[in-house]
Amino acid sequence: MKVAVVMGSISDMPVMQQAIDVLKEFGIETEVDIVSAHRTPEKLVDFSSKAHEKGVAVIIAGAGGAAHLPGMVASMSPLPVIGVPVKSSNSIDGWDSVLSILQMPGGVPVATVALNGAKNAGLLAVQILGSQNKELRTKMIAYKNGLKEAVLKAANDLKFTE
Repeated sequence: MKVAVVMGSISDMPVMQQAIDVLKEFGIETEVDIVSAHRTPEKLVDFSSKAHEKGVAVIIAGAGGAAHLPGMVASMSPLPVIGVPVKSSNSIDGWDSVLSILQMPGGVPVATVALNGAKNAGLLAVQILGSQNKELRTKMIAYKNGLKEAVLKAANDLKFTE
């Protein structure tokens, strides 16, 4: 099982690194590349149409500005695509990226996470893979239990007696 993490520009890497870190934490093989929908369309077509043949099971695609990358990948790939809208220097406060990824036409689904939400994209990829892999599912259950325990500890630390 492998997850591909692609982005439109190297400037997206600080955000997309969050997804890469999550995937590494769960021991998932990760392929990382820059695939620009506008500047390298031939590479986009090649990647999108062949990723499933190269062992990729889920694609996480991040892009800022007009953010066509996730939708274009989804239009050519049979794999689940998770879109990460990135607030970039050329974006309109991130809204153009969010709407470009979120508002996909029927027949071309892209699961969309929050603006700069690459961590959740990584976790969603783990959950998708975990639906068919008991070891990953067990790790995800432990991860979620860890979240719960952290909240309960924080709540307990707040308690005091007068």
